[in-house]
Amino acid sequence: MDLFDLANEKKGMAPLAERMRAKTLNDFLGQEHIVSETGLLKRAIKLDRLGSCIFWGPPGCGKTTLANVIACSTDNYFVKLNAVNSGVSDVKAVIEQARQNAKLYGKKTYLLLDECHRFNKTQSDSLLPAIEQGDIIFIGSTTENPYASMTPAIVSRCRVFELKKLKEQDIITALKKALVDKERGLGNYDLEVLDEALTHIARASAGDLRVAYNALELACLTTNPNKDGKIVVGLKDAEESIQQKALSFDENLYYDILSAFCKSLRGSDADGALYYMQRLIQGGCDPLLLARRLVVHSAEDVGLADPNALVVATNALIAYEKLGLPEGLIPLSEAVIYVCEAEKSNSVVEAMALAKEDAVSVKDDNIPAHLKNYEFASKEDKQNKGLYKYPHNYGGYVEQQYLPDSLVGKVYYQPKNNGYEQVVKEIRKRKGKK
Repeated sequence: MDLFDLANEKKGMAPLAERMRAKTLNDFLGQEHIVSETGLLKRAIKLDRLGSCIFWGPPGCGKTTLANVIACSTDNYFVKLNAVNSGVSDVKAVIEQARQNAKLYGKKTYLLLDECHRFNKTQSDSLLPAIEQGDIIFIGSTTENPYASMTPAIVSRCRVFELKKLKEQDIITALKKALVDKERGLGNYDLEVLDEALTHIARASAGDLRVAYNALELACLTTNPNKDGKIVVGLKDAEESIQQKALSFDENLYYDILSAFCKSLRGSDADGALYYMQRLIQGGCDPLLLARRLVVHSAEDVGLADPNALVVATNALIAYEKLGLPEGLIPLSEAVIYVCEAEKSNSVVEAMALAKEDAVSVKDDNIPAHLKNYEFASKEDKQNKGLYKYPHNYGGYVEQQYLPDSLVGKVYYQPKNNGYEQVVKEIRKRKGKK
């Protein structure tokens, strides 16, 4: 066996998700908002003019695949590191080699850093000079919000592309391609995967194509051939391979019951909400989906009428994640009852919408002088530092301007007369607020 045989054997042993990774943008599925024909990312990749960037999104949505497309599309060097097991010395070695490549061959070096949010400040600082001087083109891949989890200095030097979880139809399309691909997929097997099995895998994978590929491969390789030697993968095989029961009702009924659950929460009907929750769970719905909806409704429909509802709902979500079935349904049911019985107010949602409207349409960034950050302020702004009134010097509250001049007098949050918001109204009244 020579080196080529070994390479081919290793390639064949790779998981289906790795073998089916797209090599061109034409093969790439989903993320139309950033890879459309006229989109910036597609133009930059085609022209080999992509600068340092960060791909941010949920698992299995195509972050590493996009980096792989860039690697296959460029005539430059491409190095991949993982932030979990790489350190400053690895980064320095890549940078030094990149400088040599540029000097000797006139070629750029792309550095893909997977899980880039795991780099600490010292590790990140080792990258900064190379990014600034153009020694490397940095491509970060992360499931965490880079604005919150990464060093601001790195983020400010990169363009951030946010990827969304894949749609169910995108995953079905990808799975069908894998079934007929003889070079990288499962096309060499005598296979038939029923539509209901494909649909269930796509739905149960929750937008994660890697999970879907793994489930499909497991189902195909572990299902015994029939008497004609054909492997037929049905719904039961799909359920076992992805370890999730298929819904016992059609898609329309599923969304109807989910809608009824949400509206029962909003309508303060604990009996209805509990019934629809159990109907969904017994039908195969993941309880975590319901727990997430509960958290949303605790803020959207209860809000500041009872701020404790969000605490109860969030703790129920955490409890279910820790306990699982069946014990986890007890705190989840408790939270459903609490949210239903709590006073209701949608003032938070209304305030958020009004603030967003002005943030988009007005965009007044003339921050009042006394509110500015004086550490990096101009000499003129520093003279205004003494104008800021520190609220705690005045008993916790003192009237002063916070909104920009063009928005002075705007009121976004208006408490209603339900629950704790009555207390909020009294506090605001004492402060002379509207």
